[in-house]
Amino acid sequence: MKAHDDLYIDGAWRPATSTDAIEVVNPADEQIIARVPAAGPLDVDTAVRAARAALPAWAATPPAERAARLAALRDVLVTRKDEIAETVTAELGAPLPFSQAVHAAVPIAVAGSYAELAATHSFEEKVGNSTVLHEPIGVVGAITPWNYPLHQIVAKVAPALAAGCTVVLKPAEDTPLTAQLFAEAVHEAGVPAGVFNLVTGRGPVAGQALAEHPGVDLVSFTGSTAVGRQIGAVAGAAVKKVALELGGKSANVILPSADLAKAVNVGVANVMSNSGQTCSAWTRMLVHRDRYDEAVELARTAAAKYGDRIGPVVSAKQQARVRGYIEKGIAEGARLVAGGPESPHEKGYFISPTVFADVTPGMTIAQEEIFGPVLTILPYDDEEDALRIANGTVYGLAGAVWAADEAEAVAFARRMDTGQVDINGGRFNPLAPFGGYKQSGVGRELGAHGLAEYLQTKSLQF
Repeated sequence: MKAHDDLYIDGAWRPATSTDAIEVVNPADEQIIARVPAAGPLDVDTAVRAARAALPAWAATPPAERAARLAALRDVLVTRKDEIAETVTAELGAPLPFSQAVHAAVPIAVAGSYAELAATHSFEEKVGNSTVLHEPIGVVGAITPWNYPLHQIVAKVAPALAAGCTVVLKPAEDTPLTAQLFAEAVHEAGVPAGVFNLVTGRGPVAGQALAEHPGVDLVSFTGSTAVGRQIGAVAGAAVKKVALELGGKSANVILPSADLAKAVNVGVANVMSNSGQTCSAWTRMLVHRDRYDEAVELARTAAAKYGDRIGPVVSAKQQARVRGYIEKGIAEGARLVAGGPESPHEKGYFISPTVFADVTPGMTIAQEEIFGPVLTILPYDDEEDALRIANGTVYGLAGAVWAADEAEAVAFARRMDTGQVDINGGRFNPLAPFGGYKQSGVGRELGAHGLAEYLQTKSLQF
């Protein structure tokens, strides 16, 4: 797609007040492919005012009509799925087949799920002598990351629109072209002016202005825990609601009875997916000590298959960050089984698929989110030891458990302090709630639980 030189505000593309621009770089070859405006506080204010003005009419729109607009949006995204995939590949670096299968297909499914929910959800209920109303919370400030650029947008904007809220979106600086394409789709779907607004910009400027704006009723943010704390503090001072989907260091627990080869191969694939840039990735593989050496060798072999199958990480900054963690792991005594800090290509922000063995729970690479194609393998002595290690970080976003007996895996999963657990490689479910325990966040996305984040409750007594 051709980049817009403007911001999408109140149903039209409008010039930014600032002359500052953001350069969009293809991480595979380090070439500048576009420039987009970097919105300032005045632009954010204009967008919030447009959303505020559009709120009463959109909130009063019957749910069936909101559902129709969301269905139209889904249909537009379907017609542009190839363009979506190509755009994500250009600005994120994901291989085109992965962009087609995941970056384009998943948000289309999520948009469709909210079209259905908007039409079928009960926005009021009877509780004794009361009628309980579930009303839109108001204007939503949505701040999204770069790792799944369209999915993260749709996971916030679709439920907000289904609920009757209006939205101002500030996407990540690294992947603004996908957000512009989404704005085009919203316009083509006939969503009324002001209901959705897009301000491309930098986090410390546009993001902060959006989080602080008194006209914003809810800030929905996906990103690092450090930034999430800042947004939570800003929102708390204004007593406004936040929904925060933050970091993760998820455990892939392979119990002794499991099919080890399958669990290890699926676990490695999970970590290497999207070049490791997935907050819910199972970056800690826990294996019983009796089968540990076998698991390490399986992981080494599996990782070698991904050498030319994963794309770069998103930026030079991210590449340096991941390299730093790999070097830290080596310095702290972990054994490098595959990969390493050296780039496998002269051009592009590539990281070799990396596997560490002999990792202890207290090591930096076992505690902190790396956000790259780096797997750590930790041994455990028994199930209680495995549970202690699995729950032994500040995060609790996702995880996995493998066992020959499904009931055994479920029993272990119930004891994990995390928001989502896949049992024996369970499939992604776009209707299931997604979100974290502990410092992995506040609130849930997807399905009816995601819709509830954008509603507030009123009771009428009779």
